[in-house]
Amino acid sequence: MTLPQQASAAPVSDPDGTDRFRPIAPGPLICEQTAIFDADAVQARISEAATVAPDNQHLRAAVVDILLDVQKAGRSAIAAAFAEDPFAARPLTRSYTYLTDGLVMTALQVASTRLHPRPNPTAGEHIAVIAVGGYGRGEMAPFSDVDLLFLTPYKITPWAESVIESMLYMLWDLKLKVGHSSRTIKDCIRLGREDFTIRTAMLEHRFLTGHAPLAEKLDARLKSDLFSGTGRDFIEAKLDERDARHLKQGQRYMVEPNVKEGKGGLRDLQSLFWIAKYIHGVQTAAELVPLGVFRPEEFAKFVTAEDFLWAVRSHLHLITKRATEQLTFDMQVEVADRMGYRDLAGRRGVEIFMQDYFRQATAVGDLTRIFLTKLEADHLKSEPLLERIFRRRRKVRPGYVVINNRVGIKDPADFLQDGLNLLQLFDEGLRTGMLIHPDAMRLVTANLHLIDDALRNSREAQKLFLGLLLKHGNPERALRRMNELGVLAAFVPEFEPIVAMMQFNMYHSYTVDEHTIQCIATLAQIEKGELIEELPVASAILERGINRRILYVALLLHDIGKGRPEDHSILGAQITRKVAPRLGLSKADSETAEWLVRYHLLMSDMAQKRDIADPRTVRDFAKAVKTVKRLDLLTVMTVCDIRGVGPNVWNNWKAALLRALYRQTRRALDDGMEVLNRENRGAEAKKTLRDALPDWPKSALKTETARHYPPYWQGLHVTAHIDFAHMLREIEDPERAGDIIVRMHPDEDRDATRACFVMADHPGIFARLAGALALVGANVVDARSYTTKDGYVTDAFWIQDSEGHPYEADRLPRLTKMIHKTLNGEVIARDALISRDKIKKREKAFNVPTHISFDNEGSEIYTIIEVDTRDRPGLLYDLARTLAAANVYIANAVIATYGEQVVDTFYVKDMFGLKYHAESKQRSLETKLRTAIDEGAQRAEGPKP
Repeated sequence: MTLPQQASAAPVSDPDGTDRFRPIAPGPLICEQTAIFDADAVQARISEAATVAPDNQHLRAAVVDILLDVQKAGRSAIAAAFAEDPFAARPLTRSYTYLTDGLVMTALQVASTRLHPRPNPTAGEHIAVIAVGGYGRGEMAPFSDVDLLFLTPYKITPWAESVIESMLYMLWDLKLKVGHSSRTIKDCIRLGREDFTIRTAMLEHRFLTGHAPLAEKLDARLKSDLFSGTGRDFIEAKLDERDARHLKQGQRYMVEPNVKEGKGGLRDLQSLFWIAKYIHGVQTAAELVPLGVFRPEEFAKFVTAEDFLWAVRSHLHLITKRATEQLTFDMQVEVADRMGYRDLAGRRGVEIFMQDYFRQATAVGDLTRIFLTKLEADHLKSEPLLERIFRRRRKVRPGYVVINNRVGIKDPADFLQDGLNLLQLFDEGLRTGMLIHPDAMRLVTANLHLIDDALRNSREAQKLFLGLLLKHGNPERALRRMNELGVLAAFVPEFEPIVAMMQFNMYHSYTVDEHTIQCIATLAQIEKGELIEELPVASAILERGINRRILYVALLLHDIGKGRPEDHSILGAQITRKVAPRLGLSKADSETAEWLVRYHLLMSDMAQKRDIADPRTVRDFAKAVKTVKRLDLLTVMTVCDIRGVGPNVWNNWKAALLRALYRQTRRALDDGMEVLNRENRGAEAKKTLRDALPDWPKSALKTETARHYPPYWQGLHVTAHIDFAHMLREIEDPERAGDIIVRMHPDEDRDATRACFVMADHPGIFARLAGALALVGANVVDARSYTTKDGYVTDAFWIQDSEGHPYEADRLPRLTKMIHKTLNGEVIARDALISRDKIKKREKAFNVPTHISFDNEGSEIYTIIEVDTRDRPGLLYDLARTLAAANVYIANAVIATYGEQVVDTFYVKDMFGLKYHAESKQRSLETKLRTAIDEGAQRAEGPKP
């Protein structure tokens, strides 16, 4: 990208001398030139091989062997030097270009002078070999494609065809991924007009070897007949291509970015340079500084970003030994290690590395924005069509001007007289609905020092900042831009550590700062009434009225404590105590915001990790929140927090749990805790069942309502009670004695399939069911197990497929059949799971420590065992089997999955129906569970390489 166009090969008139086929280093290489490709040694070995080869076939094979040796040695030398200097991307790309030039030029030399010699070619028998695309640019990653253009004066001759074919076979034998085309100059012009991809490749053509006058003629014709006067079309095509690419690859803050094609990746920098080269005719990015496109410090940012991204991409290629562009979790760990990142103060080296990555990606976005604005100023890029048609003409305040439908600054010197203007600019952007002009953004970035303690503590600044959150209905737009420009971290210095901070797990899709902004965007959507159907409870809370100041500030600060060794909720609350008053909150409001940050995970944990049908769960939660005001604030905050984690994290299952917890807690706070009484709820559930079965005889209804213990009535919805009533009646038929009755139904309210089982009770049933479900690939998200007074077990499991959705109806019969086979002993789950219980390669990079806790206070009649560990397909089965072997009765299990981490919560009793109070028994159980987890993890990891 920053290399001269004619940089790596000496132009020659005709291939008639070995000294004219020598690559020329395009700049400083990463190691000694001869260690990469020693042209003299190669020529000597080829000459020696030519003297003994009996025919062309043997000679070509000998040349390939020589070049394979040279290629292997060159690659090894480059890789070794790069390992010593892991950020030396520019010398690295030059070195691979130099090595590739040597291989390509030698292949042409052998093909044209030894395999198919023609001392006096006719005018139509000249060939110019030209590098195009990334190879033409002189930027080669370890496994980049080698794109070649074979240029001939007229239609290709048999001699030229033979030379090209022999040359390509040699390059393919070297395992190079060669893209090639044979064209005349006329073909190049015609195809370039039709296809912008071809035109872009031609833009970066670089003459390698062969007939130089032909290459020079192509260069002149491209400038006059293809590039001239078509700048705007080319820009529009490249920008459309960029938008489509970003849509496909995901946004800049996605945690497994594509280094080449993703937003803020190398392709964005390359697109920027292509446009510059097309419009301004520059050969290097440095030439954009004297043209006024970039300031020197912005060009330095360009170079830093480009070097960093190329280094990352090159390490990816070397690790995988192929052209890999996706920075997946497992690759992130290896690349970070190669680049010298180490663990520091509660953060893994990989997280520090990814924070640097996202900061460079942000810099690429800034540079692209600056560059495109310059094009607009020169009228080379047209305004977006919608902006031209529906242009909002709101009048700007004094001191501002409208430039290309963007808010600009009238007098920079006057603007900088008051640091408050650095915040006022963003308010003006939201007030007018216009974007901020990049020149104004450049001015802000260069003067962040104006945001000092005096400004942070001024009432005017506090009012302006709160206004950005509360007044205009789209605070995320201002926050995102302020964050990218460094204004947010300047005004709230405590925010700076989480800027571009990656959370190294599979649960969070965004960096911490982007997650925060996504949460605030969700809150604004709810306020505008855009999510009433999806979020009825949160929407109703906001409609009734809520303290918005507290909510927005708490959301802004809820994850501000991340990345330190301490619990981020506790640390975040301490930071909030200091920051909230500085943002303009009163003492009482600041205390509420501090409480929300401290307990922002409480409702999510209660809903997802505890049995909310247990009265004690709701009672404990109600005691923690104390007031309806706090409950309302925490509910909305929890919804926004979960939805801000990633695009596919929120679902009906979580929504149903949170709705149920909110409604029960609200009722308890309004009407008193006694409404949670088990007997009251049991009586209501029995009455609902009787009403749902009007055709049943009274005696049958009496039997059904009398056979179950109290937890059964409060733990299941009436639809499950109806299912179990029918199934129990069915199993009582003498002909069905000993059978296992299975019913499966989609539970749309919970985004899962409900699998109900009825059978005669005996030890280990829960574990066998968990094993059967694991075998069919079902993810269990909730499970309830109840025994009846007359010796049956009624188990309900809620399951999802591998994509986190309910099973399609047509898959249920096969699922049911497989479960029957397992439960009847035809398939042994423990043996069959061995081949399926595997951890995927990209998930092996995560460190998930195991935590096991025992809680005798969270339930009136059960001990709650919480197992927090790495998820895998057979985990629930292993845990349930271990508990069953220890004579532990599992009443129900609640499963909460967070990417690669899972929290399995079991409500249990001992064989006498008592809780596990004794520490010795708890320690014994914990040891057995840890052994099961460790053995299963070793099995899932597979043999060590």
